[in-house]
Amino acid sequence: MNGTIVIEQNFIFFLLLVSPFIFFIFKYLRSQTLPPGPFPWPIIGSILHVGDNPHVSLAKLAQTHGPIISLRLGAQLLVVGSTPAAAAEILKAHDRVLSGRAMPNASPYKNPAGRQFSLAWADCTDQRKYLHTICRSELFSIKAIESQSNLREEKISKLIEFLGRKEGELVNIGDVVFATVFNTLSNIFVSQDFITLEGHKDGDGMKELVRSFVVAGATPNLADFYPILSSFDLQGLRKKSIGLFAKICSLWESIIKERRQDKSSGVLKRHTDFLDILLANGFTDDQMNVLLLELLLAGADTTTSTTEWAMAELLKNEKVMKNVCKEFEREIKEDVVRESDLPHLPYLHSCVKEALRIHPPAPFLLPRRAIETCKVMNYTIPKDSQVFVNVWAIGRDPKIWDDPLAFKPERFLDSKVELHSNDFGWIPFGSGRRMCPGIPMATKQLGFVLASLIKSFDWSLPYDMNPSELDMAEKFGITLQKEKPLVLIPRVKQ
Repeated sequence: MNGTIVIEQNFIFFLLLVSPFIFFIFKYLRSQTLPPGPFPWPIIGSILHVGDNPHVSLAKLAQTHGPIISLRLGAQLLVVGSTPAAAAEILKAHDRVLSGRAMPNASPYKNPAGRQFSLAWADCTDQRKYLHTICRSELFSIKAIESQSNLREEKISKLIEFLGRKEGELVNIGDVVFATVFNTLSNIFVSQDFITLEGHKDGDGMKELVRSFVVAGATPNLADFYPILSSFDLQGLRKKSIGLFAKICSLWESIIKERRQDKSSGVLKRHTDFLDILLANGFTDDQMNVLLLELLLAGADTTTSTTEWAMAELLKNEKVMKNVCKEFEREIKEDVVRESDLPHLPYLHSCVKEALRIHPPAPFLLPRRAIETCKVMNYTIPKDSQVFVNVWAIGRDPKIWDDPLAFKPERFLDSKVELHSNDFGWIPFGSGRRMCPGIPMATKQLGFVLASLIKSFDWSLPYDMNPSELDMAEKFGITLQKEKPLVLIPRVKQ
């Protein structure tokens, strides 16, 4: 009996002794609560929950688990915010801590020397600020955008002439828009066209190269899920990405070489483009390759996909298309659209915004990385976690948008929602220090291309297809593409 009492007394004493430690352990464990999510299986984690269309599957998981969720993909922790409140926490409240980048293992310039001259993938260092400043002042400022106006009008004019010769024939909208935008940008950067509107029949055209490069970077990679495999490149994605990178950059290698020779010999040019500015600032060839490739890809790929989606939505919504045409009749006095007409077309711009809402060009934006452990919505986000914002889910959330799957441009006509507003219900180009720097150029080009296509032509689907039958299936990637390219028949408006 006495022995039992002694044991009980010792046990009580032990509890009193260790209780402060237990308290702090439980408090620590509670403070390390990860966002909820699906059950992670051993080794593979939650990979099977992602599927071919992760923007859709992760949106469904958010409906079950809440506005911010976490998944274990192999050894990598992925955190996804799917509501405006979660987006505001990630992109505003914790913008600095969550501003790092998680570069795919397949990247052709993963080494520090290449990465630091990447606008998309570099961390927020002084070097990136320097790049951002040059691009903003020389490419995306009001003065720079205005100086590019004649070039955009010239390229749009060539597009309209080309389509006029294709009257009654099948036209792949993505191909001709991509060529137009790519050539516009390449002339701003290096004063040269790289694509013909007729395209290439050998499958080795620029659009195919660019799409292959983007697909290589977006393909699920075992090395991203299991860093221990990063040096093996088991799927060959890094090797493929490096080869495509070199092939695309070879387009302007001779131009850079010639400019360097001109610069060293004191030859003066009457026209100064972006390449001359980079040379004057001491950029190396490798640094320019990284920057030029990213700017060309980001500008051409996103504008092309959004134009294609917008055209498809307008064809499916006859009333909306008629309203656009009525606005043109009121506001545009010539047979063609001029860039100066764009500010007078609010309904067209609402159509662009609505297309960006339903079909955001980058459904997850680009992946962020936690540079420190932090708290988001009372959950712990460990250091080096990948952090996504599901812009696609936010744009289709019925709690935010009335009848979210319907194409209703009118919802933006009297709305104060803008790209630079603090309304995180509509963020197709991101927000915070990682917001896309090329928004002024992209929105100008996008509105101009779409207006010109509609103003100059009546469009119909092939094979007497009813617009209601138009396939709107998506193909996931860094940019959200139509699974089936939009092929239409133009007829010149009389």
